[in-house]
Amino acid sequence: MVWFRRLNLLTLLLCFGVIVFGAYVRLSDAGLGCPDWPGCYGHLTVPDAEHEIARAEQRYPQRPVEAPKAWKEMIHRYLASTLGLLIVVLAAMSLRLRAAGAPRVLPWVLVALVIFQGILGMWTVTWQLKPLVVTGHLLGGMTTMSLLLWMFLATRPRPLAVQVHTREREYRSERHLAFELQREVTAVAEDVSDPPPAGLRPFAALALLLVAVQIFLGGWTSTNYAALACPDFPTCHGSYLPQTDLRTAFTLWHGLGINYEYGILDARARVTIHYVHRVGALVVATVLSLLALFLVRRGGSPGWRRYGLAVLGAVALQIGIGIGVVLLQFPLWLADAHNAGAALLLAVLVALNHAAWTRR
Repeated sequence: MVWFRRLNLLTLLLCFGVIVFGAYVRLSDAGLGCPDWPGCYGHLTVPDAEHEIARAEQRYPQRPVEAPKAWKEMIHRYLASTLGLLIVVLAAMSLRLRAAGAPRVLPWVLVALVIFQGILGMWTVTWQLKPLVVTGHLLGGMTTMSLLLWMFLATRPRPLAVQVHTREREYRSERHLAFELQREVTAVAEDVSDPPPAGLRPFAALALLLVAVQIFLGGWTSTNYAALACPDFPTCHGSYLPQTDLRTAFTLWHGLGINYEYGILDARARVTIHYVHRVGALVVATVLSLLALFLVRRGGSPGWRRYGLAVLGAVALQIGIGIGVVLLQFPLWLADAHNAGAALLLAVLVALNHAAWTRR
């Protein structure tokens, strides 16, 4: 189980990296850097020889070879493939480690999810950046990261169960051994006697749901190229209530055979998407601030108060980055940091929900 958790942690960190790098690929307009899938112009790498480039451009005349964009897309595919392989290895290890407490279902849910993610990645290219698919791909990546984090937390060893038999070998003095065992039992008793405060579970679940919806709205804003639809803040084109078109803005299916690169919606629909994302951010910030205050005031222990401070810090960071993206007119590095901040905020809420729902 030690090696299982180490591999779980490595996979979790790689998943976070894939999410951030995938956002960078999308935001730098490199999502169609390779017009085919899984290769790139029919190669496993980006074609660089003159005859390879000539053949590629003959095969895809509408998409000339742009090596920088193509390499971004292929590096993302390499990283995603490695992530999928590590998840399969975790699932295989879980079969051998069931007696040691390895989860039985969650690793295979992750395998199914990463296969579906591969299908979405293919559709992203073959359906030419269809917003519904690209947003779904983002949500799938966030879900994968959340499940990997939940599995890592769920397999955390209990201090007493893991350390008692090792203490017997480490300490030669019976008095020293007794002292150490008493300290371990006290630590376990404190952990068990630290239940979640009344009302935390539904509150934390609601916060997690709202953040998931807000991530969808953020992905929808990005994939419809609406990030700069409102170039000012806190107003939108000088108004707190701009004219909107909800029906057009949130029509999920526009058909196939359309190139969605740089968006197909008119200005009013893009303003609507951006404005709804801002309203969602306000709602999420309010609810999460109340959750943080609840944990700090009524948590009852330093552990729960630390969760409250983590929630407050993560939401403040994300709101600050979002405002900066607008005021600084969408610098690429800050827009990518906005995706990383969303993943961090989601991870904090997943950890909080795990603690709330698994502690008695």
